[in-house]
Amino acid sequence: MILAIANQKGGVGKTTTAINLAAALALREKRTLLVDLDPQGNSTLSFLDNAQVSRHMYDAIVGEDGCHMRDVVSASRHPNLFVAPARIALAKIEAKLVGELDAHFRLKDRLAEVQEEFPNIVIDCPPTLGLLTVNALVAASHLLIPIQSSYFALEGTDDLLETVEKVRSRANPVLQILGVLITMHDKRTSLARDIRSQIQKVFGSKVFRTVITKSVRLEESPAYKESIFSYAPESSGASEYYSLSEEVIERG
Repeated sequence: MILAIANQKGGVGKTTTAINLAAALALREKRTLLVDLDPQGNSTLSFLDNAQVSRHMYDAIVGEDGCHMRDVVSASRHPNLFVAPARIALAKIEAKLVGELDAHFRLKDRLAEVQEEFPNIVIDCPPTLGLLTVNALVAASHLLIPIQSSYFALEGTDDLLETVEKVRSRANPVLQILGVLITMHDKRTSLARDIRSQIQKVFGSKVFRTVITKSVRLEESPAYKESIFSYAPESSGASEYYSLSEEVIERG
């Protein structure tokens, strides 16, 4: 399974989900590769010291100096979890590949080099619908959409779904929406409960049973460059993301 985690709306828990879902799959002894396509590189910083990384996803996608995917992948501190890191240069990728006929297929070609080594690949997409996210959708077998439990929860999802349909019709007919994940849910408020019901009305059975609730531990863990499983293994966040990994395996 190659799972893209995407939503062009920022602040919905996309990177938190990528980090902790990848870590949960690794905990289940699933050899997992986390591909960071976000120029901010927050997924990378949770597992690697960027100062000690010489090759990044920019180098692999552009093919800089003959760089291949294996040159980019680094082992993390977690058993079974490997990371393909990002750096800010990814923000220049559209300008670099403008006019290239295979621009939308670069990531798919790179992942094909390592797919046999990693049965599970998780892609953290940037909060846009630009070339990097389209590359992820072309390469992926499945899509996970995190949606924050807030008043503007469904804003912009039409654009994402339209992009998914375009990718399906032209470049990747096997792409499936694995599920919609409700994040940052405050079950104490009636507004959050109403929004959860609204999301379920729109997406029906695609909504995961697991809901990621608001958690101080989840907010703190990136600052300590840890997944929730190494930072607060007994927390509700750890339990929820472990439960999510079970659903992902079931559906995938």
